[in-house]
Amino acid sequence: MSDWWRGASIYQLYIRSFCDSNGDGQGDLPGVLSKLDYIAALGVDAIWLSPLHPSPNHDWGYDVADYEGVQPDYGTLEDFKALVDAAHARGLKIILDEVLAHTSDEHPWFAASRDGDAEKKNWYVWADPRDDGTVPNNWLSVFGGPAWSYQPARRQYYHHKFLRQQPKLNWTEPAARAAALAVLDTWMARGVDGFRLDVANAFLHDASLSDNPPIPAPARDDYAWSAAANMQRHLHDSNLEENRALLDAVRRRVEHFDDKFVFGEFSEEFERSGCYLRPDQGLHAGYNFALLQAKDAAGVRAHLKTLARYPEHWPCISFSNHDVIRTVTRFGDGSAKAMLALLLAMRGTILLYQGEELGLPEVDLRRDQLRDPVGDLYYPLFKGRDGCRTPMPWDGEGANLGFTTGTPWLPLGEAHRGLAVAAQESDPASTLNFCRAMMQARKTYPALRDGDLKLLEAPLPLLAFLRGDKIVCAFNLGKTSLPWSLPAGAKSLGFGTGVSELAGGTLRLGPQSAWFGIL
Repeated sequence: MSDWWRGASIYQLYIRSFCDSNGDGQGDLPGVLSKLDYIAALGVDAIWLSPLHPSPNHDWGYDVADYEGVQPDYGTLEDFKALVDAAHARGLKIILDEVLAHTSDEHPWFAASRDGDAEKKNWYVWADPRDDGTVPNNWLSVFGGPAWSYQPARRQYYHHKFLRQQPKLNWTEPAARAAALAVLDTWMARGVDGFRLDVANAFLHDASLSDNPPIPAPARDDYAWSAAANMQRHLHDSNLEENRALLDAVRRRVEHFDDKFVFGEFSEEFERSGCYLRPDQGLHAGYNFALLQAKDAAGVRAHLKTLARYPEHWPCISFSNHDVIRTVTRFGDGSAKAMLALLLAMRGTILLYQGEELGLPEVDLRRDQLRDPVGDLYYPLFKGRDGCRTPMPWDGEGANLGFTTGTPWLPLGEAHRGLAVAAQESDPASTLNFCRAMMQARKTYPALRDGDLKLLEAPLPLLAFLRGDKIVCAFNLGKTSLPWSLPAGAKSLGFGTGVSELAGGTLRLGPQSAWFGIL
């Protein structure tokens, strides 16, 4: 196995918002195929596609109704094969987003389980009501309310960690587990190069249905939105210690095929559930929400210190994805290039979300424009995830920014008009061209791709570290220029961003800047 994924850069692509080929207002696979040259020109190694299976879209593809097929909105299996072949011809690998911890309630597996099919009776997590008819225990849904819904056909409740339309698959049932793992086999046989596993911490549950313990009020995290589920530790509905052995089995299943990569999303109890395992003990890699929720240098440094405790763990690194507020909005105006430089300087497999290479900010949508069930529930405290899922701006001159000739499924960001691909292509100083240059630097200097990372002393909001034993990386994520004493003998490599001045052994980093040197 080549371990091609170590240090690789993966472009995360939200299909429905990327490029529409037929004017129905929704991105599709032919649209992705039409932009492969653009993606290849970024210098990335692979493409991570958002879930592409048929779905009723209660959670926009994260509620799968058929693991064998392709969502008709996106195209056909033939379109998928054409995309895989064209990507491979350009040296790009294809990674699928697989949702195996739960299915849609419209999946035939759930219908059979609900209706008493002897073979699939236990394929989902069912439990009797309490004597008074209430839910079996205190487990809470991430998206709000009890994590149980009553099903009259069985006179039982079924468990769902998210929406009621997303019943949890019972991975303790051997036949259900085998069927879920077979999904990976099917798509690897169709040519995919790997998988991102949704909520990889949530495959297993405590069969005794023990209550989750509360988090004492002083210890509760300050979330941007206050869900009741954040008031308890999810030790029994997910995040079991046994989950780590299951992740190891998943990786070994994937490794039956040559040169495949599997990484996971971990949303809670990171250490307990297996986020920080070595690549030969769990999945090849994983990520959690520490960097995705970070807003300043202190948050980034804290996570780097955590990673330093697990030197054999191979992380995935990302500041943005389809679930969180975009990087520029969190870190502030003018931060796009510095944050791209930081992302591409870090140790791990890099995940670059579509539009980050353009420096796109979050789009502020009205409630009547939202399509995300989370935003609908928590508005206005939290406006959901649609603000980072708006269509990709290809042409700033077009009515729909080049995304579609029809009515886009989500409103376009007017602030994105001046940041469209066409506007940035011809500007040597654009964020897009800076991203391409940093991608090339990551390949030019092997230490940036696979060297160790050692944090260096620097006062916040400065952040500095050494990659390998030669490359010095320094960042000012603040709003004013700040001095920093360089390691002895460090000389500029001549790339970075912002205004930085080197005098003697002191580097003065301008606001929102990145500097790279060599010892």
